[in-house]
Amino acid sequence: MLLEYDGTRYKGFQWQRGVPTIQGEVEKALARFTGENIRIRGAGRTDSGAHASGQVVDFLTAAPYTIDTFPRALNAHLPEDIRVRGVSQVDLEFDSRRCAVSRAYRYTVLNTKWPPALLRNYAHWVPGTLDLARMHEAAGHLCGTRDFSALTVPLPPHRSSVRRVIRWDVQAVEDRVLIDAEADGFLPHLIRRANGVLVQVGLGKLETDITKRLTDGSLRELRNCPSLPAKGLCLMRVVYPQPII
Repeated sequence: MLLEYDGTRYKGFQWQRGVPTIQGEVEKALARFTGENIRIRGAGRTDSGAHASGQVVDFLTAAPYTIDTFPRALNAHLPEDIRVRGVSQVDLEFDSRRCAVSRAYRYTVLNTKWPPALLRNYAHWVPGTLDLARMHEAAGHLCGTRDFSALTVPLPPHRSSVRRVIRWDVQAVEDRVLIDAEADGFLPHLIRRANGVLVQVGLGKLETDITKRLTDGSLRELRNCPSLPAKGLCLMRVVYPQPII
């Protein structure tokens, strides 16, 4: 099932007791429609305040309804800031997270003189002049198979910090700077921390090779470089070996 949501008032995708989450709202809608206690699995666990236009979830149901009835019925039970964009039937072995070959995220920076009103929940405001050429050069060092241990949280011993990044691009569209990243997987807070570094590079506060040093093992830690807020981050799409929806 393909989901789109505005994550502003949610404490992330994953269910948590006593607080609103995307998973919690979708499971409540499924229960109202099917009468079943259904658990969903998501392709990506977006942070509190982050958004999605292409989140994929899977679930098992015995409800006697056709696939075509699910989007309309679930949207009738969901709050207006969560919407089902499509539903398809898949094999029992399908796992939306494990079967994905890549995930693509977009981070939006608003580069204007004054802070935004309409976009305040969907973009991070940076008033200083950003040098996009420097940001693009630094972003290029994040591509390929890299060790991102310096840009994520401490991981358990069995979990690798190495990821294969397909692209990390920076482009300007009017007064917005769009940072697009696609990889076989992302580590906790990796995108927001790496993009925080790119913004500092764009402001001239860090050198363009800092991203290379942070991912080739020559620099293990970078202090005083803030992680960007989750509100500017959106899960754009999840890619599978074959189209599923």
